[in-house]
Amino acid sequence: MSANCGLFFKAYHIDARITLLFLHGGGAAGWMWQPVVERLSEFHCLVPDLPEHGGSMQIKPFSMELAANKAAELIREQAHGGKAVVIGLSEGAQVAVQMLATCPEVMEKAIISSALLLPMPGAKMYSSRGLISGLFKMSVPPFRNSDWWIKLNMKYAAGIPDAFYPQFKEGFQEMTESQFVNLMVANQTFRMPEGIENAKVPALILCGSHEYKAMKDSAQALATKLSGSQVYQINLGKGSSLASEHNWAMTAPQAFADTIRNWLSGQPLPEELSGLV
Repeated sequence: MSANCGLFFKAYHIDARITLLFLHGGGAAGWMWQPVVERLSEFHCLVPDLPEHGGSMQIKPFSMELAANKAAELIREQAHGGKAVVIGLSEGAQVAVQMLATCPEVMEKAIISSALLLPMPGAKMYSSRGLISGLFKMSVPPFRNSDWWIKLNMKYAAGIPDAFYPQFKEGFQEMTESQFVNLMVANQTFRMPEGIENAKVPALILCGSHEYKAMKDSAQALATKLSGSQVYQINLGKGSSLASEHNWAMTAPQAFADTIRNWLSGQPLPEELSGLV
């Protein structure tokens, strides 16, 4: 369904007392949260497609500010009491960080998993719209109907399980050049927003043990800005990878759901979480 703010969203367990808002990663859509949401039946769950994604493709161009504003509007319209626990992963985590700076009043708490806030190696290349357009032309249009290429990207770049191949393939085939460029530029140029230190929102900050140093440093930097926040690293054990830990909502949904449930209720966090070093 579509909210007045224009975002397409799905709502689950509507009669539950506490509202959770889930913000997906770049290039995916709300479907990526299905394995987590189905394990959290005691919570009212709002799962939108962010601007220029899925059912919200018509809301563009994507930017962190636009996504944060639309997510806040959705909370005001649909969340119980006009507030929600905001849970973001990857690009969705960056949106949650933007919300902490611009609309913290709609947030009860925040869970922020892998929010990039510092330059990655080669970041200048990824801030050039021309270079990213060239990358799109080489890596997407020639392979729109190539199952092996799409599956390769899905598994090794995105860490998405095989069961979600239909949804991932549809998103890949429908991706436009402007969407690709907007998402990449927004993701790679996003930095700590001004005023975030004024947010009095309890936050759980997470990052995978295999992730790049810039991602781990981003988690620590965010923790220093948010008083009373907690920061942990995700370790999925032997055979895990950067992709599987980055997208652990899909590769380890029970651990992700238990993390949400236990943190909100003050219980010990799952064994997959440890201090970030």
